[in-house]
Amino acid sequence: MKILVIGLPLTILYFIGLGTLHLLKKFYHKYNKLYKFASNVHRDGLSLAMRSCKSRAPASTIADMVVITLKPKEDIRIRQGHPWIYDNEIAVVEGLPAPGEEVEVHDARGLPIGYALFNPHSKIRARVYSKTVKHADEAYFIQAFETAKQWRDFNFGTQRMSLRLVYGEADSVPGLIVDGFIGIPIDDDNPEKQIQRQDVQPGLWLVVQFLSLGVDVRKSMILNALHTVFKPDGIIERSDAPVRRLEGLEESTGVLAGSVPNLVCIEENGALFEIDLAGGQKTGWFLDQRANRRDAARYAAGQRVLDMFCNQGGFSVLAAKAGAASVLAVDSSADALELLRRNALRNGVADRITTIEANAFDYLRDLEKMGRRFGLIILDPPAFAKNRASLEGARRGYKELNLRAMHLLERGGVLVTCSCSHWVSPQLFDAVLADAAFDSNRRLRLLEERTQDLDHPIVVGYDESRYLKCRIVQVL
Repeated sequence: MKILVIGLPLTILYFIGLGTLHLLKKFYHKYNKLYKFASNVHRDGLSLAMRSCKSRAPASTIADMVVITLKPKEDIRIRQGHPWIYDNEIAVVEGLPAPGEEVEVHDARGLPIGYALFNPHSKIRARVYSKTVKHADEAYFIQAFETAKQWRDFNFGTQRMSLRLVYGEADSVPGLIVDGFIGIPIDDDNPEKQIQRQDVQPGLWLVVQFLSLGVDVRKSMILNALHTVFKPDGIIERSDAPVRRLEGLEESTGVLAGSVPNLVCIEENGALFEIDLAGGQKTGWFLDQRANRRDAARYAAGQRVLDMFCNQGGFSVLAAKAGAASVLAVDSSADALELLRRNALRNGVADRITTIEANAFDYLRDLEKMGRRFGLIILDPPAFAKNRASLEGARRGYKELNLRAMHLLERGGVLVTCSCSHWVSPQLFDAVLADAAFDSNRRLRLLEERTQDLDHPIVVGYDESRYLKCRIVQVL
């Protein structure tokens, strides 16, 4: 009886087990495809698994725009605000997008991130221009330029002044630079003539750089949008930056619309500057240092000033106008120094500015051997780090430059030192200054920690937008 009582439940459990096993096998065979789907998700991400199951994105999405799907976790940086998608971050390209074509960007789960301009020839395979607007057409560029203009109006008022009007990715137009110069044309035959004519109204000329394929193929609609929003007197292209080669593009320069004078006189911080729109460095004038030039001049009164990498004299002229006893301006470009001398003459400070054409590092050594000393030294070199591989060499260069400047400063003198390479982080730049101070047996007192002016907006999550570091320190 006991055996029967014990065995009956076991028998029931045995048959229940057999039935369950049969159902599980049936379930397995019936849903084997789903099992494979789940395996593919684990191995390759959702979008690849959807393709293996012959599942497709909504027909409207596929019909309207090519989809690129990122690898797992590669969307995080993009969602945080960075606009660049590299070739090794893409899992699938659903189709064959033409060079410069708009594509829709999805994460590994198939969720949309935004819209980008595609370049099959670049390591930066896609540049995000919007999270919501599909098509980068003329209407899009008009809206982007209007938004950019509102930002400048908010920070600088509606007064007419020379500004960077469009700053690439930071203004949602990847690879497009537009500098607007407001001034008076200069007669090429008489460039030293003082501009005092009351009958000449200032004009607006745009200097543009198309630095990515996506904007280069949309040049015509961008020009139309620029005319609609800014109404310039002329537009000149200066797309001669080396970065275009990385996009598979050749250099391109020349007047695109209206008429553009070679030389224009602009006003900045109460001084007049003659700039060369067609042949000057980059777009003709470094607008990003506008506020830094103004603030550096505050330390110039009564001082002997050394301006290294002086270019056309933005720092030198303002220092002299602020009451510097003398300014020694050094640059390796004879053309830039010629413009500096004309700018000094135009502002009535030519008697206190001496120009030297020389290599900066060599001349700093010569000055040290001569026992020269200065109360204010300004260092505004070109970017030493063009890529990650050159970072260590750049660090050594910045350290030597600042070390030699500290040796030339009087005790209590002021050093204005800059780096315009985005590869050199603010933390690294500060560490270089600390190392140079240690080696020169000096202490540094931080007076001002500065960056580019507000017409070069900094976007959180996009570190490349914050490229300029400017430190004003007292050397003790």
